[in-house]
Order: sequence, then structure tokens, then C-alpha cells
Amino acid sequence: MKTYIVGVGMTKFEKPETRDWSYGDMAKEAGGAALADAGVPYERVQQVAAGYCFQPSTAGQRAVYGLGLTGVPVYNVSNNCATGSTALMMARQFVAGGASDCVLALGFEKMTRGALGGGANGGDFASSPVARHYGVMAARHGFAATPPTAQIFGNAAREHMERYGTTEAQLAAVAAKNHRHSARNPRAQFQDVYTVEEILAAKTVHAPLTRLQCSPTSDGAAAALVVSERFVDAHGLGERAVEIVAQAMTTDTEESFASGSCIDVVGRPMSREAALQVYETSGLGIDDVDVVELHDCFSINELLTYEALGMCEEGASGKLVESGATTYGGRWVVNPSGGLISKGHPLGATGLAQAAELVWQLRGEADDRQVAGASVGLAHNIGLGGAAVVTLLRRQA
Repeated sequence: MKTYIVGVGMTKFEKPETRDWSYGDMAKEAGGAALADAGVPYERVQQVAAGYCFQPSTAGQRAVYGLGLTGVPVYNVSNNCATGSTALMMARQFVAGGASDCVLALGFEKMTRGALGGGANGGDFASSPVARHYGVMAARHGFAATPPTAQIFGNAAREHMERYGTTEAQLAAVAAKNHRHSARNPRAQFQDVYTVEEILAAKTVHAPLTRLQCSPTSDGAAAALVVSERFVDAHGLGERAVEIVAQAMTTDTEESFASGSCIDVVGRPMSREAALQVYETSGLGIDDVDVVELHDCFSINELLTYEALGMCEEGASGKLVESGATTYGGRWVVNPSGGLISKGHPLGATGLAQAAELVWQLRGEADDRQVAGASVGLAHNIGLGGAAVVTLLRRQA
């Protein structure tokens, strides 16, 4: 059964502890915006998938109670940084399987300042869900005193440079592009423009990654209303509807760990497999895509994802970004929102914020960020430990 997004909403992403709001406040703002965008009252929502990582159990219920007390099922979703797209996938499956005609996918996060702990339990990496991933890194690179997520991605960058000749300037070009894009996005956490030289000169977090190449912690929420084709027809929503053409989630396989490479443990193989499943299901390929929102938690991951999505050959991603192929005037526009690096990264909301940006783009409602003639969009969202979700969206002609 076909599924559609008919309404999206998101808050402005904020630096933690700078705005006086609860996760319930932000969820109400984003969820209410998605419902208003669709022109659908909350009373028509039949199920809710609510995603978050750092709030307590049943926070999803507390979050949607601000929208209404209708007694519908609320499913609490946590899948590391892929939480938002996991909630979207759950909503799509409810509708595609015929269980519901109208499902709200909601993601939110209220975070603390400072670097993420990398999934360790009080610093005990032996009991961490990502212990195997960090074990691969430690065996090859050791374990430093820098933030662990920056370490594992920074070490992936080092390997990419050694293996393919990728340069620090090419890594910085990713961040420069995304910071430049975010200057057009009023909902982005940061809206400052930086040159490649300024990015390289910023404080090093874990070499070769500098602070301006790393996504920040953020507060914020995003939402999408997913409905069936019959719901679209019954409520006259055809002009608002964006089809979820295909979607796939993959997790780590033997390939993720067999090479002993950080490039693999941070997700390139599972991202590649998710993309291949989406292409096969939809009959579309990366050449059909106009605009991409992908998981640039660190600049290196955008390069790895170019390769996983088939935008270039393995090892050629540095040259691809350097060529201008992934910005306005190029073959694709990647992260017109500013991406995680500059828009912000409230874990539970990130995947749904990507979906919101693509819906605005495909409807022609992205204002100064608009990608001319965009009709097909692709979202890529990963969580270390691991999950990769790829979603292909298309505006109906």
C-alpha cells in the first residue's frame, strides 16, 4: 500500500540550555506544526511513533499529551542517532501494512552541553552497546582521551586519507558547504559561514577533525504525518502529499567488523546495503535523485556516505565535494538544511528533520534554500551500534 507524508514540522534547533522549554514543549510545537501543515486534527491520528534517546521511559506519551488525550497507542523508539528515521519507518510500516491510515512520527531531544559519551555506560565501554565497534578502533588506533565518537570517526578519516589520498582540505570543504547552506535556514542552530581555511584553523577535536567539522549537541523536535492513499483521497490532500517511494533499514553485518577498519564500523557497509535495497524496491537510482539530506555527524561521514549511496566510486568522495557536485549548481544538492554539522543534531529529531527538509524541497516550499525543480529526494540517517535508514521521497506529478 502506498504511503505519503502530508504534513511536517520542526522547531528551531537550539544549543542545549539556551531556551527555557521542556521536551514536551518542543514536541508539541513540532507535532502541532506537522498537523497544521496537513490540516489534520490530532483526533484523526490513530497511532504515534515517538523517538528520543535521552529522556525517560514513556516520554513519548508525555510528549504527545500536549497534542491531545485520545488514548491512541504511543510507541517509544530509541535507535541511537537513527531514532527519528526509525520512528518514521515504523509509522510507514503501520500504514503500508494496513493497520492504520494516519500515523504521527515524532522525534525530540533535550540534551546537555558537551560531547556525547559515545554510548558508554558511565564510561564503561566493556558494557557499552558499541563496545565491539570501539574495540575495532582500539585494536588499530588505540584509545585516546578525546571524545569517543569523534575518535572513531576521526580515525575513519585518517584511514580514508591514507588509503585514498583524501586531504584535510577536502574534509573541511564538506563543513564549509554545510555551514554555507545553513545560513539560508532560519531553523538551523548555527547560521555562520566559514571558509575552508577557517575550518582547518579551528580547534582540533580529534585529528584531522576540527570543531567546525563536528555536529553539536542540540535541543529540538521534528515530526511527520504519514497517511495512506485512501486518506489522501478522502481528505483532498493530493497537493500536499509526498510519497515515501521506498525505505530500508539495515544493521551491522560481518562486513562491518571483518576488515578491522573504522570506515566499516562507522557504517559505510550498512549504508550501502540500505541504499541498494531502496534502489531495487523503487526502480530508481541515485541519478534520479535531486536533493539529499544525509548524516554528516562528522565531515568524514558525508564523504563515506557519498560512496555508500553510489554518488562516486570508493575513495573518490573528496574530489566529488571539491568539484562542487554536491552544492547548488552541481549534480545534487546535499544537506541544503545545513546538515547535522550546522543545522544541529538532537538525536531523536534528526531523521525527521531530514524528512521535513525534503518535503519542503519537493513541494517547492524551501524559500532561499530551494533546489530548483526538485522532484526526488533521499534521506540517509545512521546510528552507531548500528542502524542505517535510507528513505526515498517523490512529489507526485
